[in-house]
Amino acid sequence: MKILISNDDGYQAPGIVALYEALKDLGQVEVIAPEQNNSAKSNALTLHSPLYVHRAANGFRYVNGTPADCVHIALTGLLDYKPDLVVSGINNGANMGDDTIYSGTVGAAMEGYLFGIPAIAFSQVERDWHELQSAARKARELVQMMQQQQLITQTAWLLNVNIPNRPFDDIGAMKLCRLGRRHAAEKVIQQTSPRGETMYWIGAAGAVKDDADGTDFHATAQGHMSMTPLKVDLTDHDALRYWAQTASRLVTRGEAPAA
Repeated sequence: MKILISNDDGYQAPGIVALYEALKDLGQVEVIAPEQNNSAKSNALTLHSPLYVHRAANGFRYVNGTPADCVHIALTGLLDYKPDLVVSGINNGANMGDDTIYSGTVGAAMEGYLFGIPAIAFSQVERDWHELQSAARKARELVQMMQQQQLITQTAWLLNVNIPNRPFDDIGAMKLCRLGRRHAAEKVIQQTSPRGETMYWIGAAGAVKDDADGTDFHATAQGHMSMTPLKVDLTDHDALRYWAQTASRLVTRGEAPAA
């Protein structure tokens, strides 16, 4: 099995090192990750400046770009083969609910999915890396089981997995979940720079709004790993009929748009 690993915390982050160590004997494993922390970069690609690739002393390759950049250039020329699996993480903190829209960890995995490759984004629920080795063992266990069940094939899928920061034996069984929801983000933080200029810092993520049974928030709060299958189609299919009727009233030339 050929595995490509990336992340958004940077190539020196403990999470990606632990993930590599856990997976390295499952096949041919490559690490191509950002040079610096690129959290909350989502699927951003660098289009207006060059990207450079360097190799670290431990063999990892790092890029002066985003998580999606790393996977994109790996799959479009840097590697001379197509990986069987793209794995991102282990992220320093949860990527649940609305977080998945902003997450660079999910963005790296999604880039692999967009190229037709099965992909998994792994995150720990709490920050600071405690019980990281347990999370890495759980990640390895999941990849091994998927390999044994012949789920890693030419059919692409995208999974978002969050792992509680608990000892290995205390982590509950995997729960298949939908994404929960957060309230709107906290207010922007405004400060004055030493030069007298007003500067702004993005506020903290909002509190949990929907953590009902069946959500990723609920599962991890109960000590379980959460697994959520994701898709890229953002179409609101349930609202298409409503908008077809509404759009017909907005047309100015007398011809309704095709539904």
